[in-house]
Amino acid sequence: MSRVIYSVASSLDGCHTDPGGDYSWAVPDEQVMAALTADAAGVTTYLYGRRMYEAMSVWETDPELAEESPESAAYAKTWQAARKVVFSSTLPEVWTRQTRLERTLTAEVVEQARADSPGDLTIEGPTLAHSALRLGLVDVIELLVCPAVVGGGSRVLPDDVRAALSLTRERRFGNGMVQLTYDVTRQPNASIG
Repeated sequence: MSRVIYSVASSLDGCHTDPGGDYSWAVPDEQVMAALTADAAGVTTYLYGRRMYEAMSVWETDPELAEESPESAAYAKTWQAARKVVFSSTLPEVWTRQTRLERTLTAEVVEQARADSPGDLTIEGPTLAHSALRLGLVDVIELLVCPAVVGGGSRVLPDDVRAALSLTRERRFGNGMVQLTYDVTRQPNASIG
């Protein structure tokens, strides 16, 4: 069965962006990019909110990005091959191939995307992922912990969700980033003890 993976870069203090919305401190180097591309090989569907879709769509709309390095080219190819489901009540349309627009994140829409997906799904962007965590739809949480303390901003995990986790993988990179992968072993808000 396909898994829903919440994949996110995190500062050491648990934020996806700093107070001003910047996340340049989380830009991966070539080693990290190669690892992320290898992980993405098993992903056949991306679940995005509007802002994350707008940020990630450049992997199809900006050919110069893919030309920056061999790893960027490999990631762009992988990204373009996957399906995308964008959840937004304000976005008028989507502009990349293999992309559909949904107005609301519901368990039914995610479960249908899971059933239709030949591989895993990632849910990216904290706002959308927070909703999916609250609905108990996330099977794996994958954090790319960056060597930065940003002092606030968009939180990686919501304060009102509890879940028991089991560490399944840890990878360290030369730039100080660490990737931690956890299976969600008990549904969010379940009693942990």
